[in-house]
Parts: sequence; C-alpha cells; structure tokens
Amino acid sequence: MRHVILRTAVLLVSAATALTPAARAGTPPPAPPTAPQPRVPALARAWPVGLRPPVLRGWEPPATVYGPGHRGVDLAAPPGAGVRAVAAGRVLFAGRVAGRGVVSLEVGGTDLRTTYEPVRASVRKGDEVGAGEVVGVVEPTGSHCGPAACVHWGLLRGGAYLNPLSLLPPWLLARGPSRLLPVVP
Repeated sequence: MRHVILRTAVLLVSAATALTPAARAGTPPPAPPTAPQPRVPALARAWPVGLRPPVLRGWEPPATVYGPGHRGVDLAAPPGAGVRAVAAGRVLFAGRVAGRGVVSLEVGGTDLRTTYEPVRASVRKGDEVGAGEVVGVVEPTGSHCGPAACVHWGLLRGGAYLNPLSLLPPWLLARGPSRLLPVVP
C-alpha cells in the first residue's frame, strides 16, 4: 500500500512539474499583458482633402515594428488641391523628407500627431492651426500612389502608428447627407 501511495505521489509531482511553464524547455515565458491603448477620440472636423475623398489604399498595420504594412491611408487628391488640418493643433514639422514635402501636426489637447505628404507647406514649425485650416497643397507624386496623385495621411501616438480614419466622427465617414423624415402620428 505504501508503495502505491509513494508511486502516486511521484506521478502527481511529475505531472505538475511538466505542466509548469519553467518545465517546458525552449518555450519562452508568456509576455506580460500590455495595457490597452487609449481610444482615439473622433475629434476631426474635416477630411484632409476634399469632402469625402476616395481612399486609394487603407491602413494596414504591420505585424512587427519594422514589418511590411501601410502606416496611414492614401486619399485621392489632384495636385494643387488644398490640404487641411483635420483638427486644431500646432505644426511640429513642415519641410522635406526624402525629397517629399511633409507637414506634421500635434493635435491640440491630445498625445496624437497627424502627418500629411506630399505637401508643399504653407505653414511653419510652431504655427497654431485651426481645424479645417489649409496647411499646404498637394504636390504631384508619381511613385507612392502610382500614376494617381494622392495625400498620405498618417496618425501616431508616440512611436505607434494608428488608423487616421479613427479620428473622423461617424457623420464625416457617412456616405450621404443626413435627412430628416416626417413623423407620422
């Protein structure tokens, strides 16, 4: 009887050891849970270009920090079209990067930044801009959107890219105007 109890105890300890993460050789410990990112407030008051521009390419978040993806959205816009700040803020950068004009804005009252390219800036670093204010005009491209001209609109929180369309409230994303219908008694 004593032999059976001892044998059972050894089996139970072996089973418990096999089930613990440390016992699985070569398996890294699970990553600690990350804190959920705060939601992006839908505070935009205008599209960057046009009224409801076609999205030529949507946001495709990369699987890893340096992985492939599309870290913004491409909006159809003809060269020379005005590019507007989607929300009030301050100009962080207005200049050229890798041969293309870039404007970056700090969205007022948040930890968010928006970027627009290729844009010939009409603002300077440090300028305060209002929602819907023109910050530049679309430069002709030829590579980013193929033969079509477009504006690449990005959104960042710290070093993390986010979907810029999440800044738009539902009434700006809707496909048509609101219509009031009569109330029938």
